[in-house]
Amino acid sequence: MNQTRLAARIVERDALRYTPAGLPALDLLIEHESQLQQEQGTRQVKLSLRAQAIGVMAEQLQKAPLGTAYRFSGFLANIRQGQRVILHIQEFQQD
Repeated sequence: MNQTRLAARIVERDALRYTPAGLPALDLLIEHESQLQQEQGTRQVKLSLRAQAIGVMAEQLQKAPLGTAYRFSGFLANIRQGQRVILHIQEFQQD
């Protein structure tokens, strides 16, 4: 199963665009930061991830101020011949 949930902030947002099918699409850069327990103790985790929203979600996230924190859920896929990973957002809620 390919399901991802991540608490993250929106740090970059491209202009709203439209797919060939006429659906609104939005490309984002989101960042996550947390502390997790691992065998050796506490580990600081930081990551940046490209994300994409389609349809009503794209329109809603296009209006969100940069820095806004959300809980995103969706699936991961490779883009550009497998060299990068993108989160395809299926649901989100403000954190």
